[in-house]
Amino acid sequence: MSKQFEIFLSQLSETNATLESFTDFEKVSTNVSKIELKLNQLNYLIGKEDLNSAIKELFDENPKTFDVLEILVAVRKSDKKKVLNKELQPQLLDSYFTTIDGIYEYFEKTGLAEIFRTKKVKNLVDYVFGVEVGLDTNARKNRGGHNMENAVAKIFTEANIPFKQEVNSTCFVEIESLGEDLKRFDFVIETPKKTYLIETNFYNGGGSKLNETARSYSDVAPKINKYKKFEFVWITDGQGWFSAKNKLEEAFSIIPSVYNLTNLNEFIEKIQKEIINQ
Repeated sequence: MSKQFEIFLSQLSETNATLESFTDFEKVSTNVSKIELKLNQLNYLIGKEDLNSAIKELFDENPKTFDVLEILVAVRKSDKKKVLNKELQPQLLDSYFTTIDGIYEYFEKTGLAEIFRTKKVKNLVDYVFGVEVGLDTNARKNRGGHNMENAVAKIFTEANIPFKQEVNSTCFVEIESLGEDLKRFDFVIETPKKTYLIETNFYNGGGSKLNETARSYSDVAPKINKYKKFEFVWITDGQGWFSAKNKLEEAFSIIPSVYNLTNLNEFIEKIQKEIINQ
């Protein structure tokens, strides 16, 4: 392990999470409000001992009320979830919601029937709000990436460095070596000397994604750097890299410009000099 890479590893941040990154309550509220009317109608079933008769009553009144039953078991309609039916054949989850018998089977088999009969849930609007908060945790990983982009954008802005965000590689027809490998770069900085094509990411945890990222950038960087007026820059951070440090070290030896949030000031100073000396 080179001394330079050893220093890079020692600088990796433990987290980039902020208080805002835990739950997007605005999105949660919006999702709930879209189905609030149907949830209130389903509240009629809470506490009913004869659930089958209550379901029939409600279905006869408005069969579309049951369109939202997936969310009660923390599944989104857009997932198009399938389950095995009595005949052990795959069946779309929402296909149970088209008949009274199907709905009743859904309630009984999922365990919702007991929850409704015993009033373990008092109000489905409040209940689904909680479900949505839970489902939103799946989006935290994406918000972690956005946190990194926001942090880098803030650093560039405070350093008075002009930049563009989310720029497609098709904007740079000179880079023919990319071929069909179309990319969208997180940032692009242009100076009189070079155009810097920048990717950013942050990894709190391990996984195959880290190896894929390092391999991908190791492949794309030489294709860009062969052109004198272009340079690929990778800004990455997070102690998740400890689980893939061999692959990161390999990429570190191939890509000349790899930075983290601690040493990013070196890149900033380089850009500032190029802008000042134009």
